[in-house]
Formats: sequence, C-alpha cells, structure tokens
Amino acid sequence: MRTRNIPVSARAQALRAASTEAEKKLWRRLRNRRLGGAKFVRQVPVGLYYADFVCRDCKLVIELDGSQHADSAYDDKRDAVLIAFGYRVLRFWNADVLGSIDGVCETIVAAVEGRLAPFERFKGPTTEGGAAPHPAGLRPATFSPPEAGRRE
Repeated sequence: MRTRNIPVSARAQALRAASTEAEKKLWRRLRNRRLGGAKFVRQVPVGLYYADFVCRDCKLVIELDGSQHADSAYDDKRDAVLIAFGYRVLRFWNADVLGSIDGVCETIVAAVEGRLAPFERFKGPTTEGGAAPHPAGLRPATFSPPEAGRRE
C-alpha cells in the first residue's frame, strides 16, 4: 500500500476540484493516455509548487495561465524550480486552450515526442487561433509552438 502525505493530497484534491474551464477542457484531452500515449496526471506537487499537468515519463510540465500571469516573476521562480527537478516546462494561455485546443494538443504531442526547440519570448496569445506559450522569456527547457501557429 502506498503512503500519502495527507495535507499534500488534500491540497492537490482541492486544486483539482477548483479547476478552471481551460484546465477541464485540456484534461479531457490528456487523461487516459489519449494524447500521444503519454500518461499525464494533474495538480502534482513538485517541490513547493503544484504543477497543473505532469507527464513523469517524459519529464514534461504543462502550465495554463490566465492574464494575471503576464510577465510574472513568480512564474519565473516557479519554472526555475521545476527545471531544477528535471522537468521541461510548457506554458499556454487559458484563452489558447479554450479557443484552439487542437493547436495546443499538437504542440503538446510535439513536446512529448521531443520535436520542439527552445523558444524565445512571445508577446501574448495569438489571435489567429494557434497555440502560443506564455511569454515568460527564454528558458533552457521550454518549447515553441509549431511553425504554422507561430506569429511574428
């Protein structure tokens, strides 16, 4: 039998219960190995933080951000911790998930398969319906959307 840290489990459970619409929509695509055969779990404690979605096998964290996260120093610190634990961090705006789930899923599959290169800063979510990551700047272990979804 697996032992659990009850306060940590209770916090993760509460976060899952309070999921945003974007998190619920993406979870329907990620759960049960539906996306690229990768096993994702949600609201997973990593260090002192809870990651929205984690694929432990491919060491990938997916974070969904609302507008309050624009240019967030907190997110930069959080990403550094996740990267220190060996994870690659891929961020999307909630608006991208709600408006272009297929583009977001294509980007995630490319990350799972190792086909995405590190990206530099994007200004914000794309208005053309493609998936745009969070504009948190250049990081060694983050990824860009497919070229078709990129906005110059």
